[in-house]
Amino acid sequence: MYMALKHLHMLCAVISIAGFALRGGLRLMDSPVLQRKWIKIVPHVIDTVLLATAIGLVIVLHQYPFVTGWVTAKLLGLIVYIGLGVATMRIARTQSARVATYLLALLTAAYIVAVAFSKSAFPFL
Repeated sequence: MYMALKHLHMLCAVISIAGFALRGGLRLMDSPVLQRKWIKIVPHVIDTVLLATAIGLVIVLHQYPFVTGWVTAKLLGLIVYIGLGVATMRIARTQSARVATYLLALLTAAYIVAVAFSKSAFPFL
């Protein structure tokens, strides 16, 4: 069960981050493609599976947020990533603000991935 959850979680993470990178790029170009219904729905489906597998992994591994440092770091990173993603796609009104929040969101995603691989809240130290 663990391996299935882990691999599905990793696959969804890759698809989710790649999807955000693509949609963020389209947002920076003010592309009308972003108005297509499937582009608005698919990310929510992928992210729901990603979250469900994360919860499954937490339960299977008995490594809980606010108990295990690296899991807490991933959760806090996720909250920041979501906020920056919302800012990029909806809140930021100027192009410079969109670019800044987009790049910060991608850096935050890289941090989350690094934490996952290193199992450390400080993966770059």
